[in-house]
Amino acid sequence: MPVVDTQSGPVEHVFLDGDPLLPPLVFLHGGLGCVASWGRFPARLAAATGRRALVYSRHGSGGSGPARGPRTPRYMHEHAHEVLPELLDLLGVRSPVLVGHSDGGSIALLYASARPVEAVVAMGPHMYFEDQNRLGIEAARASYEAGPLARKLALVHDDPRSVFESWSGVWLSPEFRDWSIEDDLDVTAPVLMIQGDRDEYGTLDQLDAVERSVSGVVRRLVPEGCDHYPHLVCPDLVADTTRSFLAEYGLGARPVETLS
Repeated sequence: MPVVDTQSGPVEHVFLDGDPLLPPLVFLHGGLGCVASWGRFPARLAAATGRRALVYSRHGSGGSGPARGPRTPRYMHEHAHEVLPELLDLLGVRSPVLVGHSDGGSIALLYASARPVEAVVAMGPHMYFEDQNRLGIEAARASYEAGPLARKLALVHDDPRSVFESWSGVWLSPEFRDWSIEDDLDVTAPVLMIQGDRDEYGTLDQLDAVERSVSGVVRRLVPEGCDHYPHLVCPDLVADTTRSFLAEYGLGARPVETLS
């Protein structure tokens, strides 16, 4: 897989083909994710929208270089405002469509508050710490210690233990209880919010918080019976909804809608 050298270390990435005249998709993975963990979804969405796509692994994840220093409660801010702008500049990506999952959804919203984007697709984004976060991560920790999650992460990460411990450690730390990005957002780009109604890592109140922070077009999709990974559980629905959203959002301001 190609690697680009950034000030924070090497980043593995892959480009998928598409129309070079359209702003590309940029995929931002969740706390335990990487390039490989997206599966076939980036290729599916790139084909559905006709756009090029950039998929990459953050430092410490997948096959990218290790993270520099311990993770702090501001790690999503740091990536959105320091690492991601440098990476996109190095790769010649401008005004992208950001497709973020979980932590990646939060990073996408933070980036879109500071730099131009065509749109944001935020799946299961985190806006503030809530008790559901703690319950979900404690369940993940039990699965990791029992073995199933550890074996799953070992398939896609060079250092799976570091990935899990750095993610779960900061989220379960006392310092993270007051974490929020609500006051840091000023998003004017169109935003499509997607969250399963059985998301184990957050309630639908998170989408309400996103809506309060967005001044442009906002739509939401809440797939029934879906957990924290809608792009893996119902990829066709997510891809089709995203394609329609990107094709239609520029026709004028739309009210918030709930899609079935």
